[in-house]
Amino acid sequence: MRLNHLIGILLILFLIMVSPWTGQAREDQYEGLKRFSQVLHLIEDNYVHEKSREDLLQGAIEGMLQKLDPHSSFVSLDELRMMQEDFSGEFGGIGIQIGMRDNQLVVIAPIEDTPAHKAGLQPGDMILEINSKSTQGMSLTDAVRLIRGPKGEPVELTILSADDQKPRKVEIVRDTIPVHSVRIQELEPGYVQLRITDFKGNTTEDLKSEILKYASQKDLKGIILDLRNNPGGLLDQAVSVSDLFLDEGLIVYTQGRDQRQRKDYNATRSAADVTTPMIVLINAGSASASEIVAGALQDRNRALVVGENTFGKGSVQSIIPLSDGAAIKLTIALYYTPAGRSIQAEGIAPDLRIPFQRKTSAQSDPEHPALRESGLQMHLRNPDLREKDDQDLTDEVKEILEQDNQLRLALEILRSMPRIKELSYKKY
Repeated sequence: MRLNHLIGILLILFLIMVSPWTGQAREDQYEGLKRFSQVLHLIEDNYVHEKSREDLLQGAIEGMLQKLDPHSSFVSLDELRMMQEDFSGEFGGIGIQIGMRDNQLVVIAPIEDTPAHKAGLQPGDMILEINSKSTQGMSLTDAVRLIRGPKGEPVELTILSADDQKPRKVEIVRDTIPVHSVRIQELEPGYVQLRITDFKGNTTEDLKSEILKYASQKDLKGIILDLRNNPGGLLDQAVSVSDLFLDEGLIVYTQGRDQRQRKDYNATRSAADVTTPMIVLINAGSASASEIVAGALQDRNRALVVGENTFGKGSVQSIIPLSDGAAIKLTIALYYTPAGRSIQAEGIAPDLRIPFQRKTSAQSDPEHPALRESGLQMHLRNPDLREKDDQDLTDEVKEILEQDNQLRLALEILRSMPRIKELSYKKY
């Protein structure tokens, strides 16, 4: 009895000591909700225009998500359909990926051969207005909604580029943005540029098809995988594209707040694996899925990465459905390369940094070429060398290489790769 009595007394003392703190914790827990309720009623009773409670609560939800990071957001039913169109169908728009940088709407990358690309929009361009409506404080979803529209209708953007002294207005006519995301260009016999504009649901299959088609006709000696201005897309496509060039090992992993939430994505050996020497081209417009591919091939020493630092979008978003059919897009993890590097806000640094240089009139002046022996009249031809490489090039490819110094240098490096590899194993 004495023991039971003593235990009872100790239990009462414990509850006396703990209860005030427990009550305080509960009070603190609900203080924020109490403040929210007060503000809600004050707006309803005193705001200059009448606002429905539904609109106010919706605004609170959207604001809460926007405060997390630039990529978390509320997704309405219409926006869900737009996202599905992005990856599996066609939609009316200008072909541009946008994001937030320092609370300012910016161009991440225009998609090749779309109205935005043809209008000259560049990665990093700030979008100050859409149809004369300021983008200050505008959400990404609202901006996308304003930019998209029926084919043939114009949208006016006020753009400020890094080299501009003042903003300029650009009118762009909307078009149907196609699903096809892979293009191939033969640079010279055996060497191809494989351009991936973004990662859609059929990107890997399209890439396989282009490679097999070319390899069935000619000996494939080298690939330049061009991911410049590729804004990203589907994670599974980034993984399967990487897997096409890797036969085993880690491609990428994601890590959430809980260390147990790590998820690895690995390559598997396949008869379709491509072992051809390759170079990956990147720039500031390469984001998300394209950074995963570049990072995987770089860390696994499968390809030489050339160009400029990528965008640095290394976070994972999950679409979580709500009971009414809408959803939230929530950042749940970060991407890491096989070597454990976080892509977030750092991006992928190239192995060989080659800034893109626009060709100036001075550079293209045919009256002042660099003087070499081969330029002298009646010069003797070297009997040990084949005819000049560019004799294998079409006029179209010559023009492309003339205007694109990164692609031109990548091709020169790719040609040299077998010789470099041979020298690296040679003993002296």
